[in-house]
Order: sequence, then C-alpha cells, then structure tokens
Amino acid sequence: MKNNRTWIWPVVTAVALALGICFGTVFSNQLGGGLFGKKRSLTGREKMMEVFDLIEDEYVDEISIDSLIEQTLPDMLIGLDPHSSYVPYEEAAKAKADLEGQFSGVGITFQIVNDTLSVIDVISGGPAEKVGMMPGDRIIKVDDVTLSEIDLTNEKVFKMLRGDKGTHVEVTVKRRGAKKPLTFNITRDDIPVESIDAAYVISPGVGYIRISKFARHTYEEMLAALSKLRAEGADKFIIDLRYNGGGYMEPAVLMANEFLPAGREIVSTRGRKSGDDQSVGSDGSGAFIDYPMVVLVNEFSASASEIFTGAMQDNDRAWIIGRRTFGKGLVQHPVTLTDGSEVRLTVQRYYTPSGRSIQKEYNRGGALAYEEDLLRRFERGESFSADSITFDESLRYKTLSGRTVYGGGGIMPDIFVPEDTTGINSYYRALINENLPSKYAYEYCDINRDRLSKAQTFDELMSMLPNDNTLLNDFANYAAQNGVNKRPVYLNESREELLSILKGQIARGFFGLEGYYRSINQRDNNIEEALKYINKPLE
Repeated sequence: MKNNRTWIWPVVTAVALALGICFGTVFSNQLGGGLFGKKRSLTGREKMMEVFDLIEDEYVDEISIDSLIEQTLPDMLIGLDPHSSYVPYEEAAKAKADLEGQFSGVGITFQIVNDTLSVIDVISGGPAEKVGMMPGDRIIKVDDVTLSEIDLTNEKVFKMLRGDKGTHVEVTVKRRGAKKPLTFNITRDDIPVESIDAAYVISPGVGYIRISKFARHTYEEMLAALSKLRAEGADKFIIDLRYNGGGYMEPAVLMANEFLPAGREIVSTRGRKSGDDQSVGSDGSGAFIDYPMVVLVNEFSASASEIFTGAMQDNDRAWIIGRRTFGKGLVQHPVTLTDGSEVRLTVQRYYTPSGRSIQKEYNRGGALAYEEDLLRRFERGESFSADSITFDESLRYKTLSGRTVYGGGGIMPDIFVPEDTTGINSYYRALINENLPSKYAYEYCDINRDRLSKAQTFDELMSMLPNDNTLLNDFANYAAQNGVNKRPVYLNESREELLSILKGQIARGFFGLEGYYRSINQRDNNIEEALKYINKPLE
C-alpha cells in the first residue's frame, strides 16, 4: 500500500498557528501587542529601554543591566566610525595621565624579566630615588603582596605602584650584593611623563629629536630640546615621528608654528555645522623658521603626527621621509561622563593646508576591516615598494610650490624608504619573540653595573663593552641556555642587527631611551636618507 503523508501538512500548519497564538499572547503581555496585537510605533530610545526591562524581568539568568550597558556602549559607538569610542573609568584615567604629562606613583621604569619585576631606571628626584632604590633592584613584594605568588602583568604593577599623591606604598627588593632583602617605604608623588624619547646631535650640525606622542607638554619639551641642540651646534633638525600615534592637536599646531613663516595655514577642521569650521595659521613668531628639517614617518604615525607632517609637506618646509602614514583625520571630542568614564566622539575632520583630508576610507560598522588595513598594506608589498601604493587621482592636491600630493589615505612621504629586513630570519625572530636581547642586557648591566656606571657618555660606555665577536657569542650562549639553540649561519646573518639592539639595550640601562636610540639609529636606513637629504632643497 502506498504511503500517503499529505495529511501531515494541515496538522503542522495548525500546530504552528496554535504555537504562534500562544507566543503572541506571552509577548502581547510584555510588549503591548505581540504578534497579533495592535502595532505601536516606538522611538529607538523607547525600544532600547523596553528591551532592557524585558531582560531584567524575564531573562532565564539574573543579569546586571548596568554590565549589559557597559558591553553595549563600545559596539554602539564603534558603529559610528572607527575612532568614536567608549572608555571605562580606569582606562580613561590612565590615558589621561599619559597625555596630561604626569601621574602619581613611585618613579621607576620597570620590566618583567623571567617573571621577576626588575627596576630598569629610577627617575631622578623621584620618590623611589629619594628612599634609595636603584636600577637593578628586583621587587619581590609590594605592601602585603608577594609577587612570586601572582601572575605578573604590567597592568597589575601599575595598579600596585601608582596611587594618589601623598599615599604610601611599601616595596621590598632584592639587590645584588645585599645579604638580605631591603624594604623601602615610599610616599607617592607626581611623576612627569615625557614625550621626547631622545634629543642629541646625531651628526655634526644635525640634531635628532624623537617624539613618542603629542601630550599636554610636548611643545614645551620640544622647545627645550631644540634649544639644547642648537647650543650644542645643531643648525639642522631631524624630527622622528615614527610610531607616534598622535594625541592632542594643540601641541602639534604649536610645534608647526615654530618652523613656519607668518601667514601659512597649519590645519583646518570641518564639522557637521558650518559654525564648527576653523582654520589655524602661523604667526611668524617661531624661532626655527630658517633651519633645514627632515620629518621621519611610517605606517604607525597617526593623527597629530599627520597634522604636523601635513603642514610641513604642504608648505614645502621639510623633506618627509619614510613610509605612508596611518591615515587618521578624524577629530575626537572627549566627554567625561558622571561616573568618570569617557566617550570620545568624532566631531570634525581635519584638513592639511592644501585642502586634503588624510582620513583613509572606512565603512560604518566596519571596524575589523579598518583595523586590518595595515596588514593588507603589508600583504600588497607596500612596506617594501612605493610602486604598490595607489592613490585616488580625484584626490590630487598641490603644495605651496606646486608639488603633487594626495588625500584620502595618509601622507605619502617625499622619499620612500622600504622596511629593512636585512638579518631578519627565523633565528632572529625566535630571539626577539622570547625577549632575549632585553633579558640578556638587563643581566649584563646588573653584573657589570659598578664598572659601567662610571661611563659619562654613550661613546665612553660603548668603549667599555667587549669587542663585537665576544659580545655576540656571549649572547648566543645565553640564548642557548634559555631555549633558543645556537645557529651560527643565521647568527652571522643577523650579526649587525643583533649587535645594534644589544648595545642599545645595555645603553638604555645607563642613559635611558636616548641611549637605546643612539645605538639603533647607527644602522637605520631612514636616518641615512635623512642625513643625505637634509642639505638638499625641496624639489
């Protein structure tokens, strides 16, 4: 007998209808109409509150609506554009302290080496120095917390050591040569956060300044650095903005004013309303208007870095050397909420003097694709060849002298310098991934601190190190003892790169970040090009 199942469909339909009526009755009670109730229009705000009320009343598990809102806000804001954002209180406070130029703490630079909190530097005149802490100290206890018993992270260390001005923290350290641990009671105080990592005469007559961010006091720091270098004989300057992600716009404008004659536009901003449009120009009061200059940038130079760079390029004031910048031309207005958290809302776009927007393309809600832009640049070969970079011809602009520049995708330098991969092999990557050059340098400094601390200058310190072969082989043996087997062929390939980093890390232990950059800049192709072009007129 043939199996006839046509009867099933009327039954399924009836059951589905019955279930629909049941669900509709439930939702009707909650939402004012349900599937078959009367439809009522809701504003977006009303709908959101109704959904939150529903979750709070009916959701299967108890849930905090406040925590749900905290999760929702970031997604809502990132849906506007890639840079509008919600920042919780603790993150906002940390970021503000970083850009405002100071925080309250103990005054040390630290590094977590082999799960040990090690002091790299002690800030001169700071609270830690006043009680006798020294570079090389290993912090083993903070108040009642024994550090060996917790999973150490930078964030945890910040939380333990930073605090309100005038509060106390007890720090216990192990020190080489001391028979027992030393305990210091430290009164926290304001610690300056500097945005200039290095400022020194890199070649006769040429001053080099590396700026890490545009913070509240960056302009004053730069003026002090320029004056110092001029007193040391510099009459030309290299401003290094590589890896500078920006910060405040005001110091970038003030810096640009120092190098431009009167009447030159520096930057303009345009908002949704015509009254929001503004333009800022130079007033001619700058003390370094006639000094030749080069600006170094790369794909991590963004925001305020691009404002300064764009002003220099469009006014034909400096050679721009390096690789295409990030492309962030959106201006965020930070609004502090009642609970201390912060909303950073995009309110304007900024434009360089030629009228170009630096902001690269983005789609609303396309945050992931936006974040992956640098990866796509690398995959296209942009890090290695200028020919792989394409610009929209409709976004062509002219500098003051008529040179062609493009908008809509960061700032393309006048002189392209490909990423240097010389000596980068699997052995080198393994060493870097394990942070072995830094760990080796810390231990080397610690063992030889009494002798090396007598060096008064970077060059004197370098003369006190063993010859290159001895230093490199000692490091390779250290690496082998710490899990990265010695590979002589690859070691030789990476020889110059490793020596530069090793010497830089050792110099950092005695002369801070400036010591580090003095070393690695000696084999930097961007620096080489900067020194070549700084005496040439712009073409």
